[in-house]
Amino acid sequence: MESADANSEVENDAEMKLLRDKFRLSAISITESQAKQNGMEVSKVVVTCIADLAFKYTERVAKDLHLFAQHANRKSVNMEDVILCGHRNEHLSGLLRTVSNDLKARDPQSERKRKKETKKNEK
Repeated sequence: MESADANSEVENDAEMKLLRDKFRLSAISITESQAKQNGMEVSKVVVTCIADLAFKYTERVAKDLHLFAQHANRKSVNMEDVILCGHRNEHLSGLLRTVSNDLKARDPQSERKRKKETKKNEK
């Protein structure tokens, strides 16, 4: 049993490193693209630092989202958790609410609870 747990942990670590590396590469690419678009030059050290900060921030947001969902006795994160996570930044919070409302407008059925739908189908 311990061998299986160790193998699973090694696989999770490898997957986490791969995700971190992909995230950092994307952040570096975005930073360089934005700098070029604005006619700026950014040193590699600064670009790497921005990528690391973005990854650490994303990890913290993910942990917060998990805790918000857990506090609400849910196993999955929903849009309200995401909006709550961005509440300190008014601009971000407004953008998240706009996206949420747009998604709700496109799919009004998503707000219904599954239990109510199954009860209607039984009648």
